[in-house]
Amino acid sequence: MGVQSAERSKRIWEGAFALTIAGLITKILSAGYRIPYQNIAGDIGFYIYQQAYPIYGIVLVFSTYGFPVIISKLLAEKLEQKDEASATKILYTSLFTLLGIGFLMFCLLYWGAGIVAGWMGDTRLSALIRVISFSFLLLPFISVFRGFFQGHKNMIPTAVSQVTEQLIRVVTILIMSFLLLDYGYGAYEAGAGAIFGSVTGGLAAILVLSFYLVKRKKNRRSQRTQKATIQTKVIIKILFTQGMTICISALLLILFQLVDSFTVYSLLVTSGMEEEAAKQVKGIYDRGQPLLQLGTVVATSLALSLVPLIASAKSRNDIDFIEKKVDLTFRLSVVIGVGASVGLAWVLEPTNIMLFRNDLGTHVLTIIGFSILFTTVSQANTAILQGLGHPFLPAFVVVIGMLLKWILNKLLVPSYETVGAAIATLVAFGVIAALHTLILKWKLPGGLRNTTFIYRVLLAALVMGLVILCYSRILHYLFFSSGDSRLFASFEALSSVFIGGFTYLFLILRGRIFTNEELSVIPIGTKGTFLIRLLKGGNNT
Repeated sequence: MGVQSAERSKRIWEGAFALTIAGLITKILSAGYRIPYQNIAGDIGFYIYQQAYPIYGIVLVFSTYGFPVIISKLLAEKLEQKDEASATKILYTSLFTLLGIGFLMFCLLYWGAGIVAGWMGDTRLSALIRVISFSFLLLPFISVFRGFFQGHKNMIPTAVSQVTEQLIRVVTILIMSFLLLDYGYGAYEAGAGAIFGSVTGGLAAILVLSFYLVKRKKNRRSQRTQKATIQTKVIIKILFTQGMTICISALLLILFQLVDSFTVYSLLVTSGMEEEAAKQVKGIYDRGQPLLQLGTVVATSLALSLVPLIASAKSRNDIDFIEKKVDLTFRLSVVIGVGASVGLAWVLEPTNIMLFRNDLGTHVLTIIGFSILFTTVSQANTAILQGLGHPFLPAFVVVIGMLLKWILNKLLVPSYETVGAAIATLVAFGVIAALHTLILKWKLPGGLRNTTFIYRVLLAALVMGLVILCYSRILHYLFFSSGDSRLFASFEALSSVFIGGFTYLFLILRGRIFTNEELSVIPIGTKGTFLIRLLKGGNNT
């Protein structure tokens, strides 16, 4: 029995690792493709795509982080009890429930596309919204298939399907947009072609999951069991309550993009800006999304990898272990969040030129970039609270933040245009992060043991900024004639990131923020041994 338990535990951890890697790859792909797409379609084309994207983003989160997690949880509980009749009922009930939801959303979006586009202030977006509506028909199958495999502790099909879905989607987006524009079609037609990637990606995910399903059935004998012990209404209730709660927390970035889709462009136009100019301004503002996503991916991947340790410790009621890991996760998220946001601010102008061909909107993107700190802290705290068994409070806070973002957009955009929208994003994310931190401190008083380290982190960030500034000035002085070229901007951005990052890392390690023992559990290379060698002489505790 002990051997079986150890083998099952090993399989779970291997599966969790596979999902973590798959999630990291898909998030990088999801953020990274926007850069070549903007280069292909321009700022107006980017505006068109970004207006419709948040609707698909909701489908993606539902089929990746929401419903599969809840279905797998229900399924695992019944399989643990050897109640296969209930497990089968969970799958079929979930499938038919989600089919109903998916078909309803398809109808609302397909036939109501003109109305939704009108709310966004641009009726020509209706074609893109109709294309997205088909994704809701694929949602039930992807969610249930993934939930089935995860419930059986097999994470590989989910991981492979996630990467395949994102890869096929990105390839479709870039090829379709390039070909349509090359053949003389307009930006809206190219946007619809790009959005079609949501359908091809979903179909690819279903094919991958179906392959694993067929393969599994060949090696499985059918069994008849007793009557199901779980009621249909209970399954549906859990799907809607717990599933939606997890979804809302995971939708943090998407919901803010959705608010911007419904407010920024329409407010710019109603405030007197010409329509084409407003589209370009919104497209430039949307450059901040891939920067925010990439910054958040890098910043949260290390912190969130510690969360399974917290959930495991909770199951054995090891409070001291939980408090230590929560404290470490919080410090880690702050350190990486401050470094990413402040570092990006110092290199944003050359980065803007390197990625998007010019420096338009750099001041707006700088404001948005500082949100990386708050999204990092917020997402880490949300994952911790969910691991501790408190999923509803962080979701409620996200809803509050979304409403605050909406109100601030309405107040600030008419007077300050996209600067106002950027400030609204920063303030709303800041409020969410603060509330999540207060809730964590309330639910686990010993989890945030020391916050004085923040001063050392800010000092390290200031020194990093001064080093980057001096380096940039020297570089421009030596190569003044090349200062406006994209090649030079690329060299300046990448070399500044390397120099600034090394400076910040060195100061953080010498600042005694982490002990050697803590560094050894942070998943960076060979258990942090390289960092510990750098640290020698600075912190030997």
